[in-house]
This record gives sequence, C-alpha cells and structure tokens, in this order.
Amino acid sequence: MSQSLASRSCVPCRGGTPPLTAKQIAPLLAQIDGWCVEDDKKLVKWQRFRDFAEALDFVNRAGQIAETEGHHPDLHLSWGRVGVEIWTHKIGGLTESDFVLAAKLDRARESMGAQRPPGGRPGTRTRDLTDVNRAL
Repeated sequence: MSQSLASRSCVPCRGGTPPLTAKQIAPLLAQIDGWCVEDDKKLVKWQRFRDFAEALDFVNRAGQIAETEGHHPDLHLSWGRVGVEIWTHKIGGLTESDFVLAAKLDRARESMGAQRPPGGRPGTRTRDLTDVNRAL
C-alpha cells in the first residue's frame, strides 16, 4: 500500500520543474476530499466552522503546518469560514507537494473534532473564490 499523502513531506520545487498535467492531477485529487482544481493550476477548498474562533484556530494550525513544510497556502479567513488556495508559485501550477499540503490541512481539520455547522457541510466546493465572497 502506498504512503498516504498526509504522511509525506513537501519537497521544495526547483525552477524549471514542469507543473503537473491534468492526467497526473486526477489520481492525486482522488486522494483528498472536497478539494477542486482551478484551471489545472490551483487547489481550492472552502470549509465552514461554528464561529470565528474555530475558523481562526484552523488558520493558526494551517500556518504551523505551512511553516513546518516550507510550503505556504493562501488562507482567507472570515466568520465561520476559511478558504484555502494552494499552488506552487515558483512554477505557476501544481506539484505533488501541493496535494501533500492539502492532505495535511485536512488531517489538521479532522483532528479539531469540528462538528458540521448549521446550514452547511465542511469542504463546500467552489470553482471561484470571487463567487463565494459575493455570497458572504
């Protein structure tokens, strides 16, 4: 059995490394729940929380993971919601490390023991963060 994404470490990207293709992305995406790929370049996931404090707790955990892994997502914090965007900036696309980080963030969320908030479910999918922000 292969090692789970969450148990791997992010590997620094070297310049000139090509981004993953859609064919390479598909099996990795199947290993993480609730994430979507935007333009074959970025992983995106919005998660709901009971309140601002719980969302902030997740952001702080995500920040600790990012520092440990040396791979930093864009985090969007609002009341009861956190949006996460992950991509390898150096190449303007996705690498396996992006999926490793996503799996680690999912594991952090699960370890919080968060319950589903009223009116939504964790991992609500979106294709465009702009649309989500308009709905807030």
